[in-house]
Amino acid sequence: MISIVTFLLINISCHTKESIPQTTPPNIVFLLVDDLGWNDVACYGSTFYETPHIDHLAKEGMKFTNAYAACPVCSPTRASILTGKYPARLNITDWIPGLDPKDRILVGTQDKHELPLAEITLAERFKEEGYQTAFFGKWHLGEKGFFPENQGFDINKGGHWAGQPASYFYPYKNDRKRWDVPGLEGGEAGEYLTDRLTKESVQFIQQNKTQPFLLYLAYYNVHTPIEAKLALKTKYEQKLKTIPATATPDFVDERDARSKQKQDNPAYAAMVQSVDESVGNIIHQLEELDLIDNTIIVFTSDNGGFTTLSPKRIAPTAVTPLRAGKGWLYEGGIRVPAIVKWAGKIAENTVCEEPITSTDFYPTLLSMAGLPPLPRQHVDGKDMVPLLKQKGDFSRPALYWHFPHYHGSKNRPSAAIRAGDYKLIEWFEDGAVELYNLKTDIGEQNNLATELPEKTAALEGLLEDWRKEVGALMPVENLD
Repeated sequence: MISIVTFLLINISCHTKESIPQTTPPNIVFLLVDDLGWNDVACYGSTFYETPHIDHLAKEGMKFTNAYAACPVCSPTRASILTGKYPARLNITDWIPGLDPKDRILVGTQDKHELPLAEITLAERFKEEGYQTAFFGKWHLGEKGFFPENQGFDINKGGHWAGQPASYFYPYKNDRKRWDVPGLEGGEAGEYLTDRLTKESVQFIQQNKTQPFLLYLAYYNVHTPIEAKLALKTKYEQKLKTIPATATPDFVDERDARSKQKQDNPAYAAMVQSVDESVGNIIHQLEELDLIDNTIIVFTSDNGGFTTLSPKRIAPTAVTPLRAGKGWLYEGGIRVPAIVKWAGKIAENTVCEEPITSTDFYPTLLSMAGLPPLPRQHVDGKDMVPLLKQKGDFSRPALYWHFPHYHGSKNRPSAAIRAGDYKLIEWFEDGAVELYNLKTDIGEQNNLATELPEKTAALEGLLEDWRKEVGALMPVENLD
């Protein structure tokens, strides 16, 4: 536990004008959902999925409408949250271990398959200050030796090498796939994974109610396999029958793939509701223990919704009006929900339109806790406290993405930059570029690259300069 003297010294020597004054160390609850799309939540526009607890969280804090994952797939974004660095700087640019087929025009880069132990993770930083740290859920940042307990977490339950469970029901595995998950033994038959992770999280809160803690709950939901509790699935099957038919097409073509346009999968809807119920249970426990007013809660996703697949497959959700989904650098693949709550410090029911990204959480949480920054660690993150306080400067030239891989969603190696309202996407196979004005064209349908050659060239230059700065590796021509 942080001593009062140590905490006061930290605040006296390191407090900046942008930091939020704090008398006792705040608890931190970081809720990361897997594959949750931008409008997979009611307060972001869903009319089929029911998320009353997440919606209430947004009403009690700040909702970001232009929040981005650092990558369109999971592992790189998870690494960026924990380190404050862009995936390209870490050289973790694909889900681990990735596929990288050898029969395409390009060969994907050889990126790392684990988060280096040399990185000072967010958990390690807070542990240094006396926080109790716990990780529950999906890790997907390396094999044994690179698990959460090796990266600053005192407790690890559920975090290991795999990116998804073989089954969402205990014992969370099947005969075809190994899933040697740590810390979740002793469950009951039929136990749902999200409920178990919530139970473990609640117990951690109860056990650490008198000392500051960092609770990092990384749900496996709503990743495949699409499996839900029967009662909730049945509920949405009945709800679906009451929804009148519309003229909206079921799918739209996206190069060699197609993107789902309707939210109408009862099992997926039930998985979303299970996450919402979990959020509600955790908040309820914080309220019961009178901890809610001194707890920072962050809710976000690791990439866009799972909407885009080959024409032979059906994706489980839709993120219209955004284009494409997980695995792509169009908005549907990288724009995500993000909510931050801290009672009394962040005005309730506020909406922020400023673009933010995964790397920003590291320096922001340090600032909110009154701790000094580690600029050499979270080099790509920006402190969001001016946005949360609605006071002060938060200027940033651009946001960047680097995805030098092929993906199962049929996407191809590409990169992107957003500067102001403009976003440019570059395709590595042929060097083609697309330019969109997101303010007037959120669905990225009107390519302005030819119409605005100077803007296109300027963004191309910024993107190339950024790649050199971070040491981004590029795919190479396939000579075979």
